[in-house]
Amino acid sequence: MNLKIRVIAPDKIVWDANAEEVILPSSTGQLGILSGHIPLLTAIDIGVMRVKIEKEWQPIILLGGFAEVENNNITILVNGAEIVSEIDIKKTQQELDKATELLSEAKTNKEKIEATQNLRKTRARMQAAAVLNR
Repeated sequence: MNLKIRVIAPDKIVWDANAEEVILPSSTGQLGILSGHIPLLTAIDIGVMRVKIEKEWQPIILLGGFAEVENNNITILVNGAEIVSEIDIKKTQQELDKATELLSEAKTNKEKIEATQNLRKTRARMQAAAVLNR
């Protein structure tokens, strides 16, 4: 039996497909979901959701939100998401270095919050690259 997964951002449905397994970046750590999982509501952190379809893992970058699991249906409401098919690791590493530098240079609370969010998004892209390059 498959899982029905829907990822919904404010402006569109990002993902709507069946999968064998999913690993979510929850606020308390990685959360694996298989068919028959008990009902669950969890907060989603900025990170990489891994979806297993026909024995292949597909990474999707989630930018925070909530997920509900019930009757083999997973509905994920997110602030934003990025479907990843190809990532330039060298470019992403440069972006990660720049994001780290901006965080260290941040002075105000607003700058620190924005720099931290940017750093977390860039780290998620690096994690997605690792999934793609396995």
